[in-house]
Amino acid sequence: MAGVSLELGQTASQYAENYSMSNDTAETNGSIKRHGGRYIYEELRKQILTLKLKPGSPLDEVSLAAQFGLSRSPVRDALARLISEGLVTILPNRTTLVTPFEIEDFPNYISALDLIQRAVTRLAATQHNKEDLERIRAADAAYLDAVTSGDFQAMSETNKAFHIVIAEAGKNPYFISYYEKLLGEGQRLAHLHFDFIVSATSTTTRLGRDHDEIIEAIAARNPDAAEQAAHEHTMLFQSRFLAYMQQNLTQAVSVK
Repeated sequence: MAGVSLELGQTASQYAENYSMSNDTAETNGSIKRHGGRYIYEELRKQILTLKLKPGSPLDEVSLAAQFGLSRSPVRDALARLISEGLVTILPNRTTLVTPFEIEDFPNYISALDLIQRAVTRLAATQHNKEDLERIRAADAAYLDAVTSGDFQAMSETNKAFHIVIAEAGKNPYFISYYEKLLGEGQRLAHLHFDFIVSATSTTTRLGRDHDEIIEAIAARNPDAAEQAAHEHTMLFQSRFLAYMQQNLTQAVSVK
């Protein structure tokens, strides 16, 4: 029972509460040490996707190890995983930083997203089975729950999961792998886009029904309708993100 002792004037219930808190802290710290790499990865990923760590922010192994109270080895493992997802970049001079995003790259990103999203959704319409359709609907239900909660990170994660389930229903592993990487790279944009939409109360209800046409087309095994719905979904994301950028540019100019 190290770290907690019964002090003069302290009741047994107070002692028990303090002892429980001490154990919880010890268990938490122990859990972090046992699963250090995974914990660091999840925490850094969350901070990157929610933009607490801004694009271009440096990530120093020594500083991160000190911050998390762990050795550099699990930090290195976490950074390697984030690099594989495109969220962290190593420069030629070995500097590690949060992958920058240049707005000039947005049209190319949208073109790639539109192409692959149409392909996987079309495949899902022809290749899915009953279990796939159930998983697609369950993934959409999880997304709707996230929309209701207003949690932008949950909205981003469940939206990505929904689209990956569709890709898996198409049964092409090459498409799945590339699509997952593309969606991962776009999650920071999705976070900004969700923030903008939720702040516009008139569009919040519609946000929760964004996937309806896609699901209906897949369920009907109509590949043309599925591809068209996927294309419209991408174009909707593009228009919302550009509206967000326009609003923030206007605000920045007005402040000056």
